[in-house]
Amino acid sequence: MKRFSLMIAIIAAMTTTGASAQSANLTGTYQCVQGCHGGLLAYVTQNGAELNMVTEAGVASRAWPDWFSPASRIWIDAFNIGAVYTPDGMTIQFDNGTIWQRFVPPPAPFSRRG
Repeated sequence: MKRFSLMIAIIAAMTTTGASAQSANLTGTYQCVQGCHGGLLAYVTQNGAELNMVTEAGVASRAWPDWFSPASRIWIDAFNIGAVYTPDGMTIQFDNGTIWQRFVPPPAPFSRRG
């Protein structure tokens, strides 16, 4: 019984750590700046530890924190590839060399009415 209780405690600790270890909110719009496969903007929607992603080529996938490094890496299921992200969530760099940077729209043009 002690062994079973210990196993349950370990599984609970691992589950809690994985879900809460994600250090950045990655929800947002990204622009591919290197190794791009399309010209569209990429989108990430984060719901807890799970992520939904749409690439710059318009391909959707699910992702989640990487098992071995959940505080700084994600695993993208459809592409069988990992990615590292910056603590502020501004950059995602995939293991194949593709880099996404958070898209910041240009400021609206200044118009002077007179």
